[in-house]
Amino acid sequence: MTTTYKKLLSYLLKATILVLAFFFIYHQYIIKGNNIRQFEEALDRLNRTQVIVVMVSIFALMLSNWLTECLKWQHVTQKLVKISLWESIEGVFCGLTWAIFTPNRIGEYGGRVMFLPPRKRIHGVFVMAVAGFGQNVLTNVLGAFALIWFCFTFLHLNGWLLALITILGLAFASLFIIAFFNIKWIVRWLNNISFLRKYHRFFDIMGEYGFKEMVNIMYFCITRFSIFSFQYYLVIHLLIPTIPFIDVILLVFIVFFIQSALPSLDLLDVPVRATAAATVFAYVTDQQIAIIAAFSSIWLINLIIPAILGSVFIFKLKFFDRSV
Repeated sequence: MTTTYKKLLSYLLKATILVLAFFFIYHQYIIKGNNIRQFEEALDRLNRTQVIVVMVSIFALMLSNWLTECLKWQHVTQKLVKISLWESIEGVFCGLTWAIFTPNRIGEYGGRVMFLPPRKRIHGVFVMAVAGFGQNVLTNVLGAFALIWFCFTFLHLNGWLLALITILGLAFASLFIIAFFNIKWIVRWLNNISFLRKYHRFFDIMGEYGFKEMVNIMYFCITRFSIFSFQYYLVIHLLIPTIPFIDVILLVFIVFFIQSALPSLDLLDVPVRATAAATVFAYVTDQQIAIIAAFSSIWLINLIIPAILGSVFIFKLKFFDRSV
């Protein structure tokens, strides 16, 4: 199978997922008017002051979320170059603008490192990979625990099957935790691959992060994860106050987990994200339109608004600056 054919097949699969997701949402939640009526009734019950307070809180949490990410980026780049908080803000928000147009947000790497000195940009990609790995670890570890809870709570499975799922889930989570806090093992493994050895100077930068530094990075990741998880809770609780706090949080973890496993394009990610959320939350509520509205609004506030703001910094990029 040629590389071109693989790329074509990959794009075809992604397009198929998006088309099916759009169709699923349209058929399940638009044509079937019962869901829409339930959502309208939920909106009618809302207190205007409560809505304003929640949305202002969501926006404030969005700023806190990305400020935390800017501080994390400033922290991890110290291995390469000392940058100011403002330079970190420029890089992070510019990266968000690039991310919405690229598969799996890969453009975010390019947007950020362009604000580093030219000779540090390739190293910056691997430094960002370390920071991103921490967020990925949290998503997978908490997602695994949430899936175990989900299987015990909502799925009527055989006891042996539940035990197997629990063991696999714990092993999966443990693997991620061990790999993160021992990232030097990954670096050694990469350096042992013959065709990658010539790039060892780039991989080696990842191995310079010791246990204590990885703990500090994880603090930033936990802070961010807590912030945007709470954002989802606030909006869902506003629309459907009957769902218990723990159910909302754990189901949100599962949606994050599913979302991280799917190929995505931020600009067209809403139907896939909304479909996953509506399917998971169907076990605790029949108000799927409200769930779709909650996840879509957070997506808009957390990604699209910052990406629009980040477009301002694109004009500051210096593609051909050869300064150190």
